[in-house]
Amino acid sequence: MNGCFYRRLDSDGEYLTFDSTDYTRSNWDPESQHGSPPLALLTKLIEELSADSGLRIGRLSLDILGAIPVTRVRARAWVERPGSRVCMAVAELRADREDGPARVVARMTAWLLKVTDTADVVSDRYPPLREGPVQPLPAVFADAGGYFDAIDWRPQSSEGQSGAVSWFTPKAHIVDTDPTTPLQRLAAVVDCANGVGAVLDPNQFVFMNTDTVVHVHRLPTGSDFALRARASIGPDGMGATTADVYDNVGFIGTAAQTILIQRRPPT
Repeated sequence: MNGCFYRRLDSDGEYLTFDSTDYTRSNWDPESQHGSPPLALLTKLIEELSADSGLRIGRLSLDILGAIPVTRVRARAWVERPGSRVCMAVAELRADREDGPARVVARMTAWLLKVTDTADVVSDRYPPLREGPVQPLPAVFADAGGYFDAIDWRPQSSEGQSGAVSWFTPKAHIVDTDPTTPLQRLAAVVDCANGVGAVLDPNQFVFMNTDTVVHVHRLPTGSDFALRARASIGPDGMGATTADVYDNVGFIGTAAQTILIQRRPPT
């Protein structure tokens, strides 16, 4: 690991304060954050909130409520729906505004379920996905910098696959030099499904996701994750990207994103 997405500052009541580093910068707007760092940060807060509870995260759902500036942000997590078998936790990210009060820019909800032994009935939808030779990055991302300096993105040949395939490894810590869990590392790259599964020319269209929803039937392991993703485009400016998610052991779950599509003005 080299560097981090966020640096911990002081606390502000129930909120923790973080400074956003250059690694959070989006390819769409250098003043805004890519979706993956906030997803990873809020995952970290919910994992810490639920530690030693006997529950584990089965679903993460991030809603991006506005442009997330590359600046100082505040975050908190709480239990919305307590339970010994099923629990909902929520985390939110707030950012200051020059022209008004701070506002919530991202909110995550997570379902946590009681852990029991079902090893004897394990079933995966797909066989493991193996990494092959690396293909060139899409040109629009090759020199994007910011967030893309903090990950190792390895596109694959997708012949015979149901979508485009890429392997990813995060290269940065989430906060300072804190240890990162495999789920946090997955969260740091899974928002990239929108880029992996893109079917539109980014020179002609902007296609930004407004959310990322991840279901994991098994907790991930290690640091390497594959996304097999494909976008579908509707007739009225909306689309959806769905992805199968893998680690080096095998299939671990799915991801889905809602896409806002805007045609770029002619140059």
